[in-house]
This record gives sequence, structure tokens and C-alpha cells, in this order.
Amino acid sequence: MDRVEYVYTGGMTESDVDDRLRAGEHGVLGLADGNDAYAIPLSYHYDGDRFLLRVSDHDDESEKRRFLETTDRATFVCHEASTSESWSIHVRGPIREWEGDADEATLNEWFPPFRLFDETVQNVEFSLYELRMETVVGRETIE
Repeated sequence: MDRVEYVYTGGMTESDVDDRLRAGEHGVLGLADGNDAYAIPLSYHYDGDRFLLRVSDHDDESEKRRFLETTDRATFVCHEASTSESWSIHVRGPIREWEGDADEATLNEWFPPFRLFDETVQNVEFSLYELRMETVVGRETIE
């Protein structure tokens, strides 16, 4: 690796991980069904106690719903990278539909605007899932 450029990374402090998660909005959720994997970009809300994911529902038979139902332990990754700085946080744990309640004003406070793709807004509903943070690992570039 004499000619490959690289940067060193190291573990983030618990405080830095907390700050990054509180400031962030998006990441990628990894799910599994046996040997089949599925990953989807999602918005999240983290308040220090709970890690919530906003999942759009437009079909009870969707691939997303199937993977949410078959995954016992999910992984969520948020990250940012440039040529000089980078960081990533992996949150792992059980994922289940959140049993709490939040009105539309609260959802708008907790989450950024939803990005519609080929859906009609009237056909999209949301469910909130809680990812229990059993394991949280953060890494960042160091000098």
C-alpha cells in the first residue's frame, strides 16, 4: 500500500457520537431475511433516549415491510465524508414498530420533509420504528 492514499480513523467519544446523532437526519437502514439483505435510506430522530425511524407505508405487502418483519437485529449507518474529514456511526439492535404516539406537528419537528419519489402524497402513510441501541460505534478521521 505504498501508493494508496489513506487517512487514519479512530473511535469517537460517547459525547461526539451523541452530538452527531442529535444533529443528523438521514442514514441507511440494513435489514435481512435469512441470506437476503435489504438496505434503505431513511430519516431518523434521536433525542438521547430513543432512536426512531420514519418508514413510509403504501403497501402492506411491500418488500420493505417484509424485511422489517423478518429482521431481528438491524443496523443503521449514518456518515459523512470528504477528502480530509469523515465520520460514521453504526447503530445496531432490535427494531420494532414504535408504540408511542406523535401528532403531525411533532413529526414535522422531529423529521425533515419527506422525499416523495413515484408516490402520490395522498397514498403515503408513515409508521415509526424504534431501533433499540444495543451497540453504537462511531469512528472519525484523526490527524
